[in-house]
Amino acid sequence: MTNEPGQRRWWRIWLTALILVAAIAYVSSYFLPYWNMTLYAPQYPGGLKVEIYLHQIEGDVREIDILNHYIGMEKLEEAAVRERALAPWMIGGIGAALLVFVLIPGRRWAWVLLLPGLLFPVGFVGTTYYWLYTYGNNLDPRAPINIEPFTPTMFGEGVIGQFRTVAGPGAGAYLALAAALLIALSFWLRRRIRRGDDVEEER
Repeated sequence: MTNEPGQRRWWRIWLTALILVAAIAYVSSYFLPYWNMTLYAPQYPGGLKVEIYLHQIEGDVREIDILNHYIGMEKLEEAAVRERALAPWMIGGIGAALLVFVLIPGRRWAWVLLLPGLLFPVGFVGTTYYWLYTYGNNLDPRAPINIEPFTPTMFGEGVIGQFRTVAGPGAGAYLALAAALLIALSFWLRRRIRRGDDVEEER
């Protein structure tokens, strides 16, 4: 990257644009499902679907809870209660941190503000896997149907008893991942700009 002041100014404009787009993407992702699962069986040819948002669960929740009861699994709504309550604060905090970064781009410690948005998708995957593992491996032994503990498939196809499951990320997760990639690009771009500023100061 050249160290011309005019060129650095354009790079800063691009940096600001990337951060603002990432902030909008994160806020928008809150209103979209982050994870989907569909259960197929002969008695449910159209499948039973569940969509996991950051703040709520939608779909055929009641029917799936009834089926889960027979194998001793807890109700879906009882999972990640704290995480769903904190979700609006987490997304709002990420958006606020990104906006503050735009307002103080010259501060050397400002890169810390990018970390929550950069790591959030990883945290979501880890938290979701934790709850899948917890639910599948803590079955009630007094349930009408006893099956071996299991971990529901998070990505791709799996089998639970007579059900075939298809699971994968939703639109919200893809949007959050895109935002994280933009933040990663912004982090790299900021380092290049800072390096150019340092060279300018040495002249």
